Amino acid sequence: MERYWQKEIETASRDQIVAWQNERLVRTVKRVYENVPYYKKLMDEKGVTPGDINSIEDLWKLPFTYKSDLRDTYPYGLFAVPMEQVVELHASSGTTGKQIVAGYTRHDLDIWADCCARQLVAAGATKEDKIHVSFGYGLFTGGFGLHLGAQRIGAVAIPVSSGNTARQITILQDFGSDYLCCTPSYAMYIAESMEQANVDMSKIALRGGIFGAEPWTEEMRQRIEEKLHIKAHDIYGLTEIMGPGVSYECCEQSGMHVNEDHFIIEVIDPDTGKVLPEGEQGEIVFSCITKEAFPLLRYRTRDIGVISRKKCSCGRTLVKMSKPRGRSDDMLIIRGVNVFPSQIETVLLRMGYSPNYQIVVDRVNNLDTLEVKVEVTQEVFSDTVTKFAVKEKELSEALKSLLGVNAKVTFAAPGSIDRSIGKAVRVIDKRKI
Repeated sequence: MERYWQKEIETASRDQIVAWQNERLVRTVKRVYENVPYYKKLMDEKGVTPGDINSIEDLWKLPFTYKSDLRDTYPYGLFAVPMEQVVELHASSGTTGKQIVAGYTRHDLDIWADCCARQLVAAGATKEDKIHVSFGYGLFTGGFGLHLGAQRIGAVAIPVSSGNTARQITILQDFGSDYLCCTPSYAMYIAESMEQANVDMSKIALRGGIFGAEPWTEEMRQRIEEKLHIKAHDIYGLTEIMGPGVSYECCEQSGMHVNEDHFIIEVIDPDTGKVLPEGEQGEIVFSCITKEAFPLLRYRTRDIGVISRKKCSCGRTLVKMSKPRGRSDDMLIIRGVNVFPSQIETVLLRMGYSPNYQIVVDRVNNLDTLEVKVEVTQEVFSDTVTKFAVKEKELSEALKSLLGVNAKVTFAAPGSIDRSIGKAVRVIDKRKI
């Protein structure tokens, strides 16, 4: 069975994709210059006009857009259409400042639905399926994106939203949900809760999952697939660009295809801003070329990754981006060493430990300290003091070998680290820096 929603687009030639991007970029730059005073100011300050942008080869000439620009223009200062054309608003959590507000026209919602439909079909979903959406609804984009995608392919959307895990499990059992959509950490929590409740997995109809909104490792994927007996697919998006569906995994599970007919991806050196060649790791930058209400140009996501145009066995020609390998702004610098939470998670899972962990960074006597708290099974937690200490030391040495810095390991009792129904809180930085 072919797993395409819009085959003519998803398998288009490189020349055709570039032609779409050229035409749409030129049109979008002209539109934002004429309709968004803030963008006109940024472009004027850099000495670039719409006439200077004739193809994607000229993209580097445009100024970057940063999260601070979105906050400076809060709430509607970067909208490129009058408010009477906006039919829906979404917003980020605002945990580090003012919320980022994104607007959508009816056409924008159609694009969003198609992008998420591509992901669902790539994961094997059909109009015969029931899609259990446990991403949050409301201002968060997660729930609505997959909901629109499910409806677009003719499937049944089950808008469960997040929380009330016992109810989630009941619905999974009684409604016969075929696909689960949520954060990977919440998928693990659902799996744990099923184990504790002795749920008969043969009565769970799930065969696939679409997980995103937070970083997760290949080891985490394997754990989810084993516990829920499903195929777990990654999806990438962010409120500023559209929401979920900017890129998505196919059956190959070796990177996420970017919906290049709507978004141009670049990878840059986060320090210099220089565009890097295919295969080199750097910061991911996106430009929106079909959105009407909120078309950001050269938006710096702070996500670190690489892109590849290597031929994919699924037949799609859309460029692939890797799972984000951390964030340039969430990266921890500990005694001069760059540390990403995903590195720590990889070590934990490879050594058979729980994906429920917390990283605590502090500064004692002007020296950075790193502690990793990780839940262990009741059996390990009940070990003798000597065995307990040996296992903590083994894990500590494994972390030091990978990270290059000392990490104190603290084993915690099962269930003692708070679970999250949204994005997992992995890092607590107590330093005053």
